[in-house]
Amino acid sequence: MEPLELATAAAEILDNKKAIDLKVIGIKDISVLADYFVIATGTSNTHVKSLADEVEFKLKERNVTPQHTEGYHSNSWVVLDYGNVIVHVFTPESRQFYDLDRLWQDGETVAIPGIE
Repeated sequence: MEPLELATAAAEILDNKKAIDLKVIGIKDISVLADYFVIATGTSNTHVKSLADEVEFKLKERNVTPQHTEGYHSNSWVVLDYGNVIVHVFTPESRQFYDLDRLWQDGETVAIPGIE
């Protein structure tokens, strides 16, 4: 799966599961970490875990598995690392604290059709 296709799929899964403040940022021109960050917020610790679980489950159905996961024990920030795409799911407090939106503001915001 191509990186943009993967980022789009993850964003659509998160949107269907009622993630809020969903954003896809293209960072390939400014970083070697990945091509895209997908950033989303859940309404609670339980919602954060549910969102991350759903992304992992739905992408696994497409034979795409993360290379690394982190944060399932804290439930305030879960990271799913798919290599060229890194999915971050935060609680509102964690998203504000880590402020990845500001840190990666030089990246390109990617519009996903059907997702505002």
